[in-house]
Amino acid sequence: PRRPPGGPPPPPPGGGYGGAPQQNNMMRSPPPGGMGGPPPPPGGMGGPPPPPGGLGPPPPRPGGFVPPPPPGGMGGHPPPGRMQPPPPGGAGGPPPPPGQPQQMAPPQMMSPGQGPPNMMAPPAGQPQPSGPPGPGGPFGRPSGPPGPGGPSGMQSGAPAPFYPSGPNQSPAGGPPPPGAAQHSGPAGMQPGAPMNQHGMPPGGPQPMGQQGQQMFQENVDLSIQVPRRLMRTTVGKIPTTASMATSAKVAMGAVIRPMGPPAADEDDVDVVQPGAAGIVRCKRCRTYINAFVTWLENGRRWRCNICAQLNETPSAYFCHLDEEGRRRDRLNRPELSKGCVEFVAPSEYMVRPPQPPSYFFVIDVSATAARSGALKSVAAAIKNSLDDLPGGTRTQIGFITYDNGVHYYSLKSGLSNPQMMVVGDLKELFVPAPDDLLVNLQDSRDVVEGFLDNLPDMFSKNTVAQSCLGPALKAAFTVTKHIGGKMCVFQSVLPTLGDGALKPRENVRVMGTPEESKLLRPSMNWYKDTAVEFSRAQISVDMFLFPYAYIDVAALAMLPKLTAGSLHTYVAFDPATDGPRLESELSKGLTMNTAFEAVMRIRCTKGMRISNFYGNFFIRGTDLLALPNCNSDSVFGFDLVHDEQTVNSSVVTIQSALLYTSSAGERRIRVLTQALPTTPLSSELMASIDTEAMCNLLSKQAIEMTLKQNLDTARQRLQQTCVDIIKCAKAGDKRTVSGYTAPPPPGGGGGGGDDQDKPIPENLKLLPLYTLALVKNKALRGGTDVHPDERVQAMNTLGAMWVTQSKNYIYPRMFSIHDMDPSAGLPSVDSVKVDDKSLSTA
Repeated sequence: PRRPPGGPPPPPPGGGYGGAPQQNNMMRSPPPGGMGGPPPPPGGMGGPPPPPGGLGPPPPRPGGFVPPPPPGGMGGHPPPGRMQPPPPGGAGGPPPPPGQPQQMAPPQMMSPGQGPPNMMAPPAGQPQPSGPPGPGGPFGRPSGPPGPGGPSGMQSGAPAPFYPSGPNQSPAGGPPPPGAAQHSGPAGMQPGAPMNQHGMPPGGPQPMGQQGQQMFQENVDLSIQVPRRLMRTTVGKIPTTASMATSAKVAMGAVIRPMGPPAADEDDVDVVQPGAAGIVRCKRCRTYINAFVTWLENGRRWRCNICAQLNETPSAYFCHLDEEGRRRDRLNRPELSKGCVEFVAPSEYMVRPPQPPSYFFVIDVSATAARSGALKSVAAAIKNSLDDLPGGTRTQIGFITYDNGVHYYSLKSGLSNPQMMVVGDLKELFVPAPDDLLVNLQDSRDVVEGFLDNLPDMFSKNTVAQSCLGPALKAAFTVTKHIGGKMCVFQSVLPTLGDGALKPRENVRVMGTPEESKLLRPSMNWYKDTAVEFSRAQISVDMFLFPYAYIDVAALAMLPKLTAGSLHTYVAFDPATDGPRLESELSKGLTMNTAFEAVMRIRCTKGMRISNFYGNFFIRGTDLLALPNCNSDSVFGFDLVHDEQTVNSSVVTIQSALLYTSSAGERRIRVLTQALPTTPLSSELMASIDTEAMCNLLSKQAIEMTLKQNLDTARQRLQQTCVDIIKCAKAGDKRTVSGYTAPPPPGGGGGGGDDQDKPIPENLKLLPLYTLALVKNKALRGGTDVHPDERVQAMNTLGAMWVTQSKNYIYPRMFSIHDMDPSAGLPSVDSVKVDDKSLSTA
């Protein structure tokens, strides 16, 4: 059929609005009687009853528009989830007599400045509005078919969420709790209450049109922030467009320390025990419920702030909204009122039952380790940490030593002394008595302490100078693969026996040249492949190196890099000075708060994406970080870039979720959710930069660039980024015409010469200083005075540092020396303990 000029477009095939019927996307029809009143007459809202024979299709008229029959046939009822078409003539108008064609109401035109008609139809019993219906019809639905997103209106170009105005219409998610008043429309508004043109309450979120797309104006509380000890973003505001972000040259992203300890004046993370509704998550992107979601339909639905999906609220989680569209119980629910929360995970979040904390020590006992005193210091440090190991009575412990063979130790409870078993065949390696090599610490405490006391004397006269690190790692993996845990490896010489044997490749002639980057990359993949197997078995490796010569740290560092461990190097180990440091770092790594069997995923709002991750981890798939251990010092960074040209939301949300097993054997999920407003102004973007956090992220980017390219490229990138940011900050906001930068108006400021005289913004004054200090740090500086092993250690240290630590690492703290005690800086005879608190506040 043809469409008359100016008439409405024909509906798509299938009847209704936009194709095939969709279940649970629209409101059900109201029950007879509405909100306690009498049932409406069959003819609609106040109209006479229909003629005999039902509402059959009217005969066509020349040039007229014939609507297609409904899916249920002529005179049938519309499918579930569809609204019945309005009665001819508008709400309250009489139907046409039988045999006459149905008249279509002409669209109502609005003059500029005229607001849209009220989208809420008055309930039965109230005066009906006179005149033809508005452009959306008496039901307030926008004219035309919905976009690809369906009635939810989440896709680009789709209409806003639709709220039927009939009395007592409840969503598919179910009615409110018994005894609660039933309302229609969003935010508990009464029928007939004013609504805006998008079917939303005046205080609720409003979609703003921009470049033919919908931009959701979120109404969120930006005062809710993730504690700065857990997450630091490089910017406080996100550019609205990708072109603005490109021109600003700002490194957008964040640095996360999910298990960061609270300060003395801070509260610990709130723990939430899920109720009957379980953990509420988005059904599309699996985002966890948080304080920045938008509640609709008086709390019966909520819109995800990551993917904009509409989700039904479980009946056990339902609560009414206040006059501002927020849940009335939000202050009683930490997940709705705080940026950081921890859920107690139910059984469906467990692949296997939580395992007890396990600590396995792989110790080099070659001649170098015994003579240097490293072996004695290691044994003393482990013994002093036994009382503070997490897990209580569940803690497991085991030991393996190695030189040119692998030595196993049976620590079975009841033995007076540990039993040592030596396997010298490195090709046919096997594990004797595997059940007695990993024992319960509480049951075998006496045997373990006796072993640690005798360990230095057992190998004090060892003359074997070689080391078989690879076979020892394979043996330790066989013992611990069923339980996972933490593995501490102590190495003093270059491993030259068995699997994983390395060859010296130190070359002084390439130091200080672009070819030096080859020495910073591993020479073989054996340690990388082994680390991946360890990660899959939930084993984390902390490596302690005591080199007196070249040891190829670049290859050995792959073990802690991919297993979420840490790397520590003690060059030319001296027990007097390095012993206390070793004991302190080893004790801290063993006793700090640790998350076992952890995985972490980071999500961000549609229109943005996470491009790169930094830190020690192994990526499963594309965005799942596998973390066998995650402790208080575990730090991760990521880059945030535009995935689309324009961000269709006024707020960008970043959410990280860490699923882990606590040392007490409880499965938990720590969720950090941070909301950042968007801005179209370059000046606001520059004013929101966190210089310290951005320098930390830039250092991690420079390290990755060094390994992929060379040191010169990384240093030039740092310098150019600093220059571009300062230049853009001085230039301020640019005037644009049709998307292109236009020259300043005559007589106006903003010329190129004026930018040079403008001061650097206050928050960026230290950026050049930190950049210069970073370029001169031994991790990135040029020259031939930095040994490759030393540089790799510095790069691993800087890449795993938190924001405040990296600031002090690249730009050291200053202390006055004119008023210091004469013995300051010298080894103390009585004590070697350092007051960390006094240093941190200096």
